[in-house]
Amino acid sequence: MHRIAIIGTGAIADSHIQAYARCGAPCAVAALVDLYPEKARAKAAKHGLNAAVFKSCDEMLAAGGCEAASVCLPPFEHAAATITLLRAGVHVLVEKPMAVSLQECDAMIAAAAESGAVLAVVSQNRFTTPMVKLKCILEAGLIGKLLHARADSFWWRGGNYYDLWWRGTWEREGGGCTMNHAVHHIDLFLWLAGAPAEVRAVCLNLCHDNSEVEDFASALLRYPNGAVGQLTASLVHHGEEQQLVFQGERAAVGLPWRVKASRQRENGFPEDDPALAAEINAFRDRVPPLSLEGHDGQVANFVAAIEGREALWVDGAEGRRAIELIAAIYQSSCQGRPVALPLAPADPFYTREGIMAHAPRFHEKRTSLENFAADDITFGRDFGL
Repeated sequence: MHRIAIIGTGAIADSHIQAYARCGAPCAVAALVDLYPEKARAKAAKHGLNAAVFKSCDEMLAAGGCEAASVCLPPFEHAAATITLLRAGVHVLVEKPMAVSLQECDAMIAAAAESGAVLAVVSQNRFTTPMVKLKCILEAGLIGKLLHARADSFWWRGGNYYDLWWRGTWEREGGGCTMNHAVHHIDLFLWLAGAPAEVRAVCLNLCHDNSEVEDFASALLRYPNGAVGQLTASLVHHGEEQQLVFQGERAAVGLPWRVKASRQRENGFPEDDPALAAEINAFRDRVPPLSLEGHDGQVANFVAAIEGREALWVDGAEGRRAIELIAAIYQSSCQGRPVALPLAPADPFYTREGIMAHAPRFHEKRTSLENFAADDITFGRDFGL
């Protein structure tokens, strides 16, 4: 029986608790850690857990008994908690974003290498059947050479969203919608299209005046092979439409699922290519579905990696890639110029201290609540992904 600790008992902890129960391996959530013990006890009661409650990782480690942990804390606490756990030999699945700086990501990766413990980073949207089918289509080259890729990470959040004490500051949240919402789409973009060579970006705060950080960002990516990518992150889009679209020389595919194939007429204008569209759809139908999806699938992969049965889908190096692109987006917007990748330790947005020194404060955070009465949230999967 794998004894699991949940570090942080906010809304996302529910997904982890449920996933350990459904992952198909013998797991028991044996410890809940939260600065507010009453929150942890309420979470235990909600899920019928016989779990010990602790106020800190150190308390939990001193009591012993847990071999793995999910870190579900605010972003600024990810690195410290993860490193503490790894150095104690505890395997870690850390929520997105992996950390708020590349320096912290590198320290987490180093701690995992030194301890030999497993370090995984949440990217539950990779663990969906539609996403796996899309990746297989792109890897098969059915759309031809990739020319243009687009990700729309559109969300809507009211002003109260940033009243929570850790949100809306560079110090604690590490950024705005790019870091904490679009990170999923950015991870998928990198997984499906690869890493760009250069980023040009603009970040703005359009309507959240209790927040230092951006609520809108747009980035243009240039790839080594000449392809172009576009990323847009937003908290001001009613309807929360989210999509990924990949335009190739022969066809376009995207999620929510679509396929469009065109060929040229004598005068260069387009006509449909139904045979190619049918070929792509038939290929997609042949890709088998995943048995477990979302957090369930990722937790199953995490536990299988602990047992030595599978390789991790998303390890520390994979989680770091998303943070690097986000850091480049912030640096480009701040400096008003293109930024080349990869970033180096000397780059101003490599460290948390550099981010704090250079990032703009769009507004002063004036309202701060310890907790909301309700912790129900929405996910990207609710909107077609």
